[in-house]
Amino acid sequence: MSGIIGKKIGMTSLFDEQGKNIPCTVVLAGPCVVTQVRTEEVDGYKAVQLGFDDKKEKSTSQAALGHFKKAGTTPKKKLVEFYGDFVDTLSLGQTVDVTLFEEGEFVDITGTSKGKGFQGVVKRHGFGGVGQSTHGQHNRLRAPGSIGAGSDPSRVFKGMRMAGRMGGDQVTVQNLQILKVDTEKNLLVIKGALPGPKNSYVVLRKWN
Repeated sequence: MSGIIGKKIGMTSLFDEQGKNIPCTVVLAGPCVVTQVRTEEVDGYKAVQLGFDDKKEKSTSQAALGHFKKAGTTPKKKLVEFYGDFVDTLSLGQTVDVTLFEEGEFVDITGTSKGKGFQGVVKRHGFGGVGQSTHGQHNRLRAPGSIGAGSDPSRVFKGMRMAGRMGGDQVTVQNLQILKVDTEKNLLVIKGALPGPKNSYVVLRKWN
């Protein structure tokens, strides 16, 4: 499995041969630098660590500065490890860019979904509420209802669908098609929507 780190730029649309409007997401994919190569002899597993998006040196710890200096690159904001046969083709300090992908390929994309704050059960879990505002139920339209029996077990079971923090989760969307590859600007135009807000980091992986 090979992959790259990218940044979600925003959404646009393309037209196919039949004139159908296709919603697309534009991703700035790389260039990423190999900041570490992990081996079975030293680390117990094979992987490569890629770094993306420059970071100010004054905002980087001394230990991290030494880590990036060993790779011969500037400090990076986002670091992700990749596994598989892909690691055998890379060396420390090497650059990975959008030439890794071709138009028409399918990729799996991982990102962090938009945070929606503390939400009730109707928005968070799709509860229907009471549905009718008769018989004195003036303030129960969006309430969760009963959450358990009183005598036995005398507690609320773990995992009960209740109000709470919503969003901000790691989400992976599989089998999204790459419609266009811009090697000059390191841009990918991907069919469909990706998790997360604009300018958020995403990880693109493809199965070789």
